[in-house]
Amino acid sequence: MRCSLIAFVTLSLAVFSSAKPTLSPYNVHEKRIAIPVGCRATSSPIDEYLYDVSHPESANYGKHWTAGEISRKFSPSEESVSTVRDWLVENGLASERIRERLMNTEYNVYTHVSGQEHVACEAYHLPEHISTHVDFVLPSVNFDAKLKGRSGSELEPARAIGQPGVGITPKTTGSISQIVTELEQCDQYITPVCLRALYGLVYEPVATENNSYGIVEYTPQAYLQTDLQMFAMNYSTDLIGKEPYMVSIDGGYAQTEYQGFEYNGESNLDLQYGMSLVTGKQNVTLYQTGDMVEGASFNNFLDAIDGSYCTFEGGDDYTQDAQYPDPYGGGYEGPEDCGTVTPRLRYLNVIRCAEYAKLGLMGVTVLYSSGDDGVAGNSDYCLNPDGTQSANGTIFNPSFPGTCPYVTSVGATMVKPNATVFQTQPEMACMEVIYSGGGFSNYFAMPSYQMTAVDYYLQNYPPNYPPTIWNSTGMSRAFPDISANGANYVVAIDGQFELVYGTSCSSPVSGAIFTMINDARLAAGKGPIGFINPTIYSADFAGAFNDITEGSNPGCGTEGYNATAGWDPVTGLGTPNFPMLLEKWLALP
Repeated sequence: MRCSLIAFVTLSLAVFSSAKPTLSPYNVHEKRIAIPVGCRATSSPIDEYLYDVSHPESANYGKHWTAGEISRKFSPSEESVSTVRDWLVENGLASERIRERLMNTEYNVYTHVSGQEHVACEAYHLPEHISTHVDFVLPSVNFDAKLKGRSGSELEPARAIGQPGVGITPKTTGSISQIVTELEQCDQYITPVCLRALYGLVYEPVATENNSYGIVEYTPQAYLQTDLQMFAMNYSTDLIGKEPYMVSIDGGYAQTEYQGFEYNGESNLDLQYGMSLVTGKQNVTLYQTGDMVEGASFNNFLDAIDGSYCTFEGGDDYTQDAQYPDPYGGGYEGPEDCGTVTPRLRYLNVIRCAEYAKLGLMGVTVLYSSGDDGVAGNSDYCLNPDGTQSANGTIFNPSFPGTCPYVTSVGATMVKPNATVFQTQPEMACMEVIYSGGGFSNYFAMPSYQMTAVDYYLQNYPPNYPPTIWNSTGMSRAFPDISANGANYVVAIDGQFELVYGTSCSSPVSGAIFTMINDARLAAGKGPIGFINPTIYSADFAGAFNDITEGSNPGCGTEGYNATAGWDPVTGLGTPNFPMLLEKWLALP
């Protein structure tokens, strides 16, 4: 478990001291009003820093921070470390209940209806001279146990993210026998030429040495070079002979021992379309994370790009994150990668909301799929009143990290049946095989950048559902932010072409489009676009996305939300209009 103060406590259990403790009045540091059955909305002081460099009306727009500046800003000061350490040493830690005495509290074991136990307290106090140096203590007022599903089975550990069927993964309806190249067939088969026509993506990159496009994959998910070349020969000839530049993290490699859609579908999709849309002129970096034995979690990837994250809040939790050197034998025996990778990325799929904000401060654009199950969570699970998840739950289950306010959440659209890309608006919300994830967070507060757009939706198109099944407060983070096509993608997989569906299609396509905008800005002597949400929701960018007004996102036994004029919790602001976005971003400093 990642924790803060507890790291000091653990290190100091054997320390004794006869020195007289420093006296200071105690103040309540945190208090739980009630035992939680749902979640609460929160916001963070990091917003101020991030919006300062991301809002188009800010005088500091585009003045992104360096990694060193971020480290200095968010690392605890020497004064904080020494003050807390001295307090612990002065008080001694001989008693097994010393933490209760130190914080004027009492810990109890709470048992959930599922049988799982939670260690927590109702409130705790810290001395006045300590309180200013501590953000929070774990465990304390927050319940830290991971709830099981109603069936009693635990969710997959985070390090299993690369395993078949875990998380948000694309779907397929099987192979196709023909090579499709006609724009008139884009309602049945999506290829790169369809996407260029839909979003006006006609651009040749010129600042490729200064720009970067990174794609993260988690072993055993892996791409096949033979499939990439098969795709290139038919749909993107400038990629013939090209391959991504691979960076191995924690023993990651493009494995070929296991093949099939479940092992190659995601990676092949990401690279074939990502590389095609940025063209063969732009190098693409593949961050292959984890070995075949342990796998890897999002935390393992963050460890590699930010060395301080290896020990942040106590370091990795080996019940969830992969442990290196591999303790089980047969896997990667080198040391864990901590800060070994330079994050030259403009498009990432990573986790931990605060880390997203830090990446945004550095000028990195973070996109994430909104999910493929409408208002339900991954695997089409919905919430139950007791907080568990099940296939027959009835409470909407917004997915993380798409609900994190520091990422750009991407939903899915499709070309309408019998429509052509030459029509004024040929797309609708995706309602074939998958449904665009969207809704309202149960935890994160609504960020200021989207208040106007979301308030308009809630006032003019209020969802007709009881407040017991969705977050109707009007004060929580709404998603997705944007959308892109997510249906009928022609992808080469294990020597044949298959049709693929999912927001896993939408996100890399959007990433490629924003990478090309970065290229144009860099060529003009400007910086990358970074965290884009404050900009795309601003009045100056009105009309820069193709508004989607048809379709819905069913789930949890309902029809979900409806796509409407303006922002909606199905397709967000709409799909990218590359020429207009390019013009508007080039006008910014």
